[in-house]
Amino acid sequence: MILPFDLPPPAGYSISPIWDGSHFVLGNEKFQVLEYSENFSGWSDDLTTLHEEAAGDSHPIDLASRLDALNQVKKSIPSKNPVILEIGCSSGYLIRSLVQQFPDAIVIGADVVKDPLYRLAQSLPCVPMLRFDLLQNPLPKQCIDVLVMLNVLEHIEDDVAALHNVYSLLKPGGSLIIEVPAGPYLYDLYDSELCHFRRYSAQELIEKIQSVGLTVKRQSHLGFLLFPAFATIKLLNKWKYLNKNNLRSDNLVVSKLAAKSSRNRLLNLAMKIESTLKLRFNFPFGIRVLITAEKNKGNG
Repeated sequence: MILPFDLPPPAGYSISPIWDGSHFVLGNEKFQVLEYSENFSGWSDDLTTLHEEAAGDSHPIDLASRLDALNQVKKSIPSKNPVILEIGCSSGYLIRSLVQQFPDAIVIGADVVKDPLYRLAQSLPCVPMLRFDLLQNPLPKQCIDVLVMLNVLEHIEDDVAALHNVYSLLKPGGSLIIEVPAGPYLYDLYDSELCHFRRYSAQELIEKIQSVGLTVKRQSHLGFLLFPAFATIKLLNKWKYLNKNNLRSDNLVVSKLAAKSSRNRLLNLAMKIESTLKLRFNFPFGIRVLITAEKNKGNG
């Protein structure tokens, strides 16, 4: 597989890298991951490992999230020589499905973390893996047909600047498939420990996406059936940790809640029902905001 666009040289090199199908080649050197930049202000290697160990690849909400994203990619992908980029791929759960379901596409993975990305590159040697901060985007303009970002934007402090770079990356007619946590008023200790800068209302996300020039084609939510119970728990959490002296920084809240919810049978059933309903309906509220947006074909 040959990448359909040229990559710039990483720091310390004067020649452009070449993808040989399993490594990036720079002169006489080969690299599993091509590194450009990092940014640990909104995520870390440890949090990736924590999420994988606590929730694994079978958390009901994450399963529904990936299923929805795959359906949106299927609707958005061009028929000829498609290029799919997943930003925030390091868990590997979605990108494996992208490779399997779209064998004719060039699938590229990107993240800011390091160790998890290298582990993923070892298990998926046929997929080009890039390490960069979206705020310091190194990729050329108009090189991506479909860009997927699931639960990434909330980890980026300057989210509008990140969306401007997304716009730059997309080809005319290209699509952004994005998911973020919903409900600004529900921000609590769990969000803080996960290095979320914010939670979003659908309207806020739509306005920010439109402000960079993208057109929203589909708006919905994930976790519609679960939202009343979820919102109650989040508001109780905010009250419980109102006293800053009660705040903990050892990620216990994250690991315990993720592990407990992943085994909940009612949650599993609710997400299966919702996934079926989502094929016919767009939900007005929920745990996460889902948006599919498009760059107009006439835009450069």
